Amino acid sequence: DTLWDLAIAEVEKRENPDDDVKQGEVWEKSMLFMGNKNGGKTTIILRCLEREETPKPTLALEYTFGRRARRHNTPKDIAHFWELGGGTSLLELIRIPITSHNIRSFSVVLVLDLSKPNELWTTMENLLQVTRNHVNKILAKLEKTNPEVAAELKQRMRNSLQRDHPDYELVDPFPIPLVIIGSKYDIFHEFDSELRKIISKTLRFVSHYYGASLVFTSKSEALLLKARVLINHLAFGYDKSKSVSVDPSKPLFIPAGLDSLSQIGPPPASDSDIGKMRANTPLELWKKVFEKTFPPKSSCDLQDTKDPAQDIQYAEYEVDVMRAQKNQELEQYKRNASKSWKEMDFDSD
Repeated sequence: DTLWDLAIAEVEKRENPDDDVKQGEVWEKSMLFMGNKNGGKTTIILRCLEREETPKPTLALEYTFGRRARRHNTPKDIAHFWELGGGTSLLELIRIPITSHNIRSFSVVLVLDLSKPNELWTTMENLLQVTRNHVNKILAKLEKTNPEVAAELKQRMRNSLQRDHPDYELVDPFPIPLVIIGSKYDIFHEFDSELRKIISKTLRFVSHYYGASLVFTSKSEALLLKARVLINHLAFGYDKSKSVSVDPSKPLFIPAGLDSLSQIGPPPASDSDIGKMRANTPLELWKKVFEKTFPPKSSCDLQDTKDPAQDIQYAEYEVDVMRAQKNQELEQYKRNASKSWKEMDFDSD
């Protein structure tokens, strides 16, 4: 290598201190997109992959991938994109894409529909809680089989904040990288300004508390580009953005570690109301304040009860004919079984 080559390599190393991929080696990352049903997850994925396709409703758990080259004449890196459909109705499927084999290179994108604030906290809480519990189980196993990797993962998430950050001991980082996207900003922007402030402030706190990045987006190309910046950093190792937008009258854009509790301020409620709320953690207090303004829908209201087998977009003639035949056979079996039971002569002795 020439002196110039060594200088370039050193600069790149300093600019990407967390890039542990060797020169010429393929970077392989995985991401799980989850959130509100019809919240815009598929649209965001397609734009990140620069695909001009019409989004279709997601059935259960879907997969796609993208490939990008970091530099000219280098192998293309791979990003695996998983998407969980059905809102909060298919939580058990989260364990399929997140495994002990890919946990070091996995991240989560939570898409929350800003136009449905009454569903926001319940959706966020359920999805993040199940994901966190699953990841913690994987980490617990790794502590026994590969303690160095488990320790590395935990320390990496603590590093989402600098050690000299005033909130370093006050937050509880999510165990793997997390991006929170507030979708449908165009509808949200029409809300009353005070309601917008409550939602924005709450999501800022949650994101900061979990060591997550936060961005508001819509179908606008300019806003989708901001979401792509955060996602491409995790998926393909693109440069981190250092720009910040915290004005509640504008779309929020806050990369992980660039916010603070002092800038966010206290929960949006009077001191007397806060004093009456019994909460064991700061997160629980913010939840109570938020749900006082936006009473939550029950979990059963958020379940996806539609039978995908009846959805015309998944119609397949041969399969549907066979299914109908099997349903008829099942009904006939039930009738025959019912007759058999009735005709049986049970001995009373």
